[in-house]
Amino acid sequence: MKQTQKTLSQQDMLAMFEPVFKTESKKYRKEKGVLVRKALAGEAIKTVTSDGLETSNTAGKDDFIIKNLTEAEEEYIISKKKLDERYALVEKKDATYSLYEPTGTINALKLTEGLIKKLGLNESFWFIASWGEKMVARKSDFLVLTKEKEIYRIARKEFFETYELC
Repeated sequence: MKQTQKTLSQQDMLAMFEPVFKTESKKYRKEKGVLVRKALAGEAIKTVTSDGLETSNTAGKDDFIIKNLTEAEEEYIISKKKLDERYALVEKKDATYSLYEPTGTINALKLTEGLIKKLGLNESFWFIASWGEKMVARKSDFLVLTKEKEIYRIARKEFFETYELC
């Protein structure tokens, strides 16, 4: 039986994964648009993917909610700055949502069984996301390392529904 593993901090994640990103990550492009709406200050969002609860977050006054165009239609919070850096407005869809297209690329790393074993992690583990809440990561998911040195998870199914290799 696997022992319980402590929740890893962002610093733990960076120390563990940043060297691996340098040699094993690949560049991907998000190919699907997203729906975006203005968040209400204090609005709580639970990000739920096809494999369950991923994380939660609470919006600030200038934040936005992104709804991915995946089967799970998972939602997450993004700052105005990150929205402007990562997405471009396509059109207003209705009174609530606007369609945005992704811009740029990401470096992503697949959590293989070998990598998980090499790092001494369980096949499913928790870490603290950059917004201060717990986020799950599982074997076959993908981790992203941003230029701001933040690591977050994208569930395997949703990754392949939205990203393509560059």
